[in-house]
Amino acid sequence: MKLTLIAALLTTVAALTAAPALPIHVMLLDGEQAGAYHAWQETTPYLKRMLEDAGIFQVDVVTVPPRGGDFSAFHPDWSKYQVVVGNYDAPDDRWPDNLKAAFAEYIRNGGGFVSVHAADNAFANWKEYNLMIGVGGWRGRSEKSGPHFYYQNGKLVSDTAPGMAGSHGARNPFQVVNQVTDHPITKGLPKEWMHVGDELYANLRGPGENMTILSSAFSDPANRGTGHDEPILIVISYGKGRIFHTTMGHDLAALNCVGFMTTYQRGTEWAATGKVTQKVPTDFPTSEKFGMRKEYDPPAGWSSPGGRPRPQSK
Repeated sequence: MKLTLIAALLTTVAALTAAPALPIHVMLLDGEQAGAYHAWQETTPYLKRMLEDAGIFQVDVVTVPPRGGDFSAFHPDWSKYQVVVGNYDAPDDRWPDNLKAAFAEYIRNGGGFVSVHAADNAFANWKEYNLMIGVGGWRGRSEKSGPHFYYQNGKLVSDTAPGMAGSHGARNPFQVVNQVTDHPITKGLPKEWMHVGDELYANLRGPGENMTILSSAFSDPANRGTGHDEPILIVISYGKGRIFHTTMGHDLAALNCVGFMTTYQRGTEWAATGKVTQKVPTDFPTSEKFGMRKEYDPPAGWSSPGGRPRPQSK
């Protein structure tokens, strides 16, 4: 009888140990971008689906009031979420001071944040936000915002020369190089891998405090580039909070890259928990070959807002 009871207890303990962890609760924040070329209404459903497809996230979309909207009743309960994904870009005066303070306190006290593509354009003069994202572009940023960070000859440079922040060429494919290969986000990934056609952000400037540039890409002068290896994937600490910053993801076609999907999923998990449990998928791109998924093809007849039609997976 005792042996049967012990066996039952061991079975129960084993079952509890093997039980899946509770999902990671994610707020996906959207509601505004600087122009129609950043079609957040299109990209938010894809970003949400990517996280849900990983099987470890529960995602709520929270849409911020638009320009001229009523912010008096907009008080997100940040504490319900382990991480906020920003698919959002607005000027400094869009958020009232109490909303900015609540968000900064949430991150400082251990909340996670993921900045996707144009989210690093937002809030150019909000000091705390710039500390969170490390570097950003446009909306009047300049050398006064901080140095231009890039890699040159394998070394990180912080260039304080005068100049405006934020530039990119045409949306062409480019090779991503992992400068840090032992971080949980990049561990196990190829050292070099191909990303599909996207905007390669360059000339990003900011305080760069507590910042590590995980991955870079060469900004080709033949495509209005800087001739430097520009930051692509970045991690930052802000108080107790962890931030993952990806400059990729301009449109639906750019999102259809297994490299983007994987680093976005892994980066969101890391920002929320400090760990990455997800395996590297077998279709991850190589140094010469893209990785795309048919289920993430843009709809038939789609073209990038303000741009040319995009290729689809085969």
